[in-house]
Amino acid sequence: MQAMKMFIDTHDKNTETFPENLTPEQFEGFFEEYEQACLAEGVISMRVHVGYEDGRAFCLTMAPDVDAVRRAHERVNLPFDSITEVKTATPGDTFFRRQSQAA
Repeated sequence: MQAMKMFIDTHDKNTETFPENLTPEQFEGFFEEYEQACLAEGVISMRVHVGYEDGRAFCLTMAPDVDAVRRAHERVNLPFDSITEVKTATPGDTFFRRQSQAA
């Protein structure tokens, strides 16, 4: 199995990367297409946070690299503002990292 990394991509109506007046029903239909694009590129959509009223979305995905995430977006003509590789940094993760470094 290929190693996977975590990515967050962003979309905003102010930069025309989020559709104006998108409804939850429209998003549901679009998301089915996006999931198929992700499957074709080896990307796993983990979670999408959508602010319909503000016209913004934040998508958490797992992928082998940033290019796979970019290609999934291109397959459905979905522009984005940024795609950023991220790592988990919760208090629990920090605690366990500190503990392993102290040992």
